[in-house]
Amino acid sequence: MGVLSLVGVIALTGCGVFAPESEPATTPTMSIDVTPTPTPTPEEPALDPDGTAQDNLAYFTLIVEEVWAGEDRASGRAYVDALVAAGFDKDAMQVTEDMSTVGNPAESIQFSVEWGQECLVGQVGPATGDPFTVVVDVLPGGGCLVGDTRVIDW
Repeated sequence: MGVLSLVGVIALTGCGVFAPESEPATTPTMSIDVTPTPTPTPEEPALDPDGTAQDNLAYFTLIVEEVWAGEDRASGRAYVDALVAAGFDKDAMQVTEDMSTVGNPAESIQFSVEWGQECLVGQVGPATGDPFTVVVDVLPGGGCLVGDTRVIDW
């Protein structure tokens, strides 16, 4: 029994000897000062006369989408007129016919604005679905559209 008592005393004493002094438990805190930063609103695209065709694609697309949303969506002239009103150069434009050679509405209408050595090209119509716009290189012989185009004489 003496050995057990000694082991018990050592065990109890050991707890006191080897246990670190405890300090009051504290939870570290961190203070973060959060100041909301306003989210910049995207600028409406605008014509950039000194920019590239790519710089002006968003604006060209915006104008095309506005015409497409209106009642004159199947009229090539409506796209030309809207682009001119938006500041694009009419003398640099081409547009395809609204009607097929047999008098049916065209499945798609294409129109373009030559911009330096590049072209802003749009295509709309039942065969196209949503308006499609792209920047392409000027054709080797000049101009942007392949095939016959309408004379823009209005």
